[in-house]
Amino acid sequence: QLQLVESGGGLVQPGGSLRLSCAASRFTSDNFAIGWFRRAPGKEREGVSCISSSGTSTDYADSVKGRFTISRDNAKNTVYLQMASLKPEDTAVYFCAARFGICSLNLGFHYWGQGTQVTVSS
Repeated sequence: QLQLVESGGGLVQPGGSLRLSCAASRFTSDNFAIGWFRRAPGKEREGVSCISSSGTSTDYADSVKGRFTISRDNAKNTVYLQMASLKPEDTAVYFCAARFGICSLNLGFHYWGQGTQVTVSS
């Protein structure tokens, strides 16, 4: 069993930045790809970004390309999502998730965190 805990959410003004963290209960380098997803009020869950177990492969949703950066520190069992130039439409609950195998936002993820709220508002 793999447990994931997100942190770093909060309230930020438009144009601001936040860094989310996803801490895993065991080695995330054990062939786990990690993804970030979000669910905004009244909308379906959306894949935001993912990173391969080695950290050499990443993927981003078009809506966040150029603004969000995913990274991982396997020594700390932690994956980060650096978010910049935030917009009100980025407001959502952000979840991290893990899957065996490749990084792909279109494939199923096996383990999920509880989520952290990000609110972008002036």
